[in-house]
Amino acid sequence: MEYVDLMKGFVLSPAETFRKVKDTDYSDTLVYFLILVLINTVLSIPVMLFTLSSMWSVFGGIFAMLGFGTLTGFWIVIIAFTMIIGALVFLFIGAAWLHLWVYPVGGRNGYRETLKAIAFGGTPALLLGWIPLFGILAGIWSFVLSVLGVRELHGISTGRALGAVILAVIVPLLILVVLAAFLFIAYTETTPLPVAGFYPPTPTAFFIPGP
Repeated sequence: MEYVDLMKGFVLSPAETFRKVKDTDYSDTLVYFLILVLINTVLSIPVMLFTLSSMWSVFGGIFAMLGFGTLTGFWIVIIAFTMIIGALVFLFIGAAWLHLWVYPVGGRNGYRETLKAIAFGGTPALLLGWIPLFGILAGIWSFVLSVLGVRELHGISTGRALGAVILAVIVPLLILVVLAAFLFIAYTETTPLPVAGFYPPTPTAFFIPGP
C-alpha cells in the first residue's frame, strides 16, 4: 500500500479512495491505522507536555499527591504507550458498536468493512488532530469520512450511512446524560442543598443560661 498517497486521498478525494481500498485486508488496514496513530502520538506529546508544563505551577501539588512527580522520560513512554493501545482498542470496539447500527440500515458486507470505514476515516483526525483548535475541524472531517466510508464499503445510501453513524455517536452521549442526571438526583437526595439566607440553628441557639 502507498500509505502517503492514501493519506492524501482520504483528505482530498475520500469517496474515490474508499473505492480503492474495498479489497484491503485486515493486516494492511491495521498497519495503515497504526502508522497514523504513531504519527499522532509523536506530534501530540510535545503539545501535551507544553500544556502540562503550563499547568504545573497551578496543579503541581495535586500531581505530586497522585504520585506523578515530574514528567520524566519514563512517564512520556507510558503516555505514548497508553495512547497507542487506547487507539487500537477504540478501533475494534468502536467498529463493533458502529456495526450494530450499520447492519439494521442495510450494511451487509461484514464487520471488517465497518472497521475499515473507521480506520481510514480517522485519517484527518489522526494527522491533524494534535493541532489546538484546528483539531476540532479535523474531527468533523473524520466524522464525514466515516459516513462516506460506511456508504462506499457497505454499498448503502448516504442517508442510511449518516443515520447509522449519528446513532452510534448520539446513543452513548444520551446514556451519559441520563447517567449523570441520575447520579445528580441521587446526590441531591442524600445531601441537602444549602438555601440562600437560611442557616440551620446551632445547638447553642437553644441553650438558656441559668440564673
